[in-house]
Amino acid sequence: MQTFNKKYFFFAIILFIIEVLIALYVNDSIIRPYVGDFLVVFLVYCAVKTFLRASPIKVAIGVLLFSYFVEVMQYFKIIEVLGLQKNAVARTVIGVGFDWIDLLAYTLGVLTILFIEKARLKQGLNQPSKTLLIK
Repeated sequence: MQTFNKKYFFFAIILFIIEVLIALYVNDSIIRPYVGDFLVVFLVYCAVKTFLRASPIKVAIGVLLFSYFVEVMQYFKIIEVLGLQKNAVARTVIGVGFDWIDLLAYTLGVLTILFIEKARLKQGLNQPSKTLLIK
């Protein structure tokens, strides 16, 4: 069902800003490659949950499969196939190199999301009344 969830939208915006700041200003061997990948699944998850009311497990699995797909496309050098190897934005968003550790970062990110959502559910924080339904 379609919805507009202000909280997920807010988190998606904050995560997007963090990801942009990491991409622009962090050039190290841990934060940019691994924390960025860990956080990107949170960004995609929150973006989807902003507009779609679905169970956390379904959205999380979808986000994880999407992340894996993008990583596999990096293995097949999709940037070069599309002729975007000189486009800095495409190289940053899509990525340029396959790495098994990225798959681990995505997986740990999704597991963390599910842990957080389970804790929120136990506390009663996932109330439908906090969203605006779009018909």
